Amino acid sequence: MARANATYYASRDPFGTAGDFITSPEITQAFGECLGLWAAITWQLMGRPDPVILAEAGPGRGTLMADALRAVRSMVPDFARAARLHLIETSPLLREAQRARLPDASWHEDISGLPDGPLILLANEFLDALPIRQFLRRDGGWMERFVENGRFIEQPAPDAPLPDAGEEGEIREVNEPARAVASALGARLAAQGGAALFIDYGPGESGPGDSLQAIRNRKAADPLADPGASDLTAHVDFAALAGAARAAGAAVHGPLPQGLFLLRLGLHSRAAALAASDPGRGARHLEAATRLTAPEAMGRLFKAMVLCHPSLPTPPGFGTA
Repeated sequence: MARANATYYASRDPFGTAGDFITSPEITQAFGECLGLWAAITWQLMGRPDPVILAEAGPGRGTLMADALRAVRSMVPDFARAARLHLIETSPLLREAQRARLPDASWHEDISGLPDGPLILLANEFLDALPIRQFLRRDGGWMERFVENGRFIEQPAPDAPLPDAGEEGEIREVNEPARAVASALGARLAAQGGAALFIDYGPGESGPGDSLQAIRNRKAADPLADPGASDLTAHVDFAALAGAARAAGAAVHGPLPQGLFLLRLGLHSRAAALAASDPGRGARHLEAATRLTAPEAMGRLFKAMVLCHPSLPTPPGFGTA
């Protein structure tokens, strides 16, 4: 999965209506604008550190961050002046697209390359593309799935990172790179301050199931066919990531449904303002906001979760009000 996705993202721009899939920042500019203002308010809760590292993991074409910075420069210019922009991207092709929109950024291969200091990190649909391992319960033990000659095979896994119990035939997924990201960020945020906002899709609680999927030409595809030609993703285990971050010393807020989070941030109000200022595309702005928040669309399956310094007040959108 790791090698296939590395090839996939290095060889194409998969985003938007002409690509294989469309993400929230490409659906409406209001998404990035709301996240930018979320970052600005979080910066204020942090005590307005200057400078502050503003980073994005998996920034795609740079659309989200460009929208975020436009809103920030207009509404919270002090934060815009304090922010130092850093992007975590491995694809040379996507880095060029990002550079066109965000020429002042610095680029890194992974989170460990970020400079020290207070950090605000945004990551939309980043974790779901990190490689998983799959384990199956067979005859009272765990077997691990591997791929050989375009098909799944199973091998005994006596050291599987799972409890020594389970229902016969059940499948469990473990995303070790995602847990490592949560652990490293948890330790960093606990030591240096800041917050990391993850928005991705998956259940709120850990559970069994096979969630590996492939998207190609905006349709479901065989995950094992033509490696590197489809986008491979799996559901994010938010509970496991929260546990890893807490063990490293961070506080965790969420996960909560994306729809509720975006409603609390005022996404619909922003969409209505866009519709009023652009009547020719008014219906499109309102439909986009509904798509991101409606439970039957992206509002329930997608979740938002924040890792942060333990002393940080509750970040915007995660309170009970």
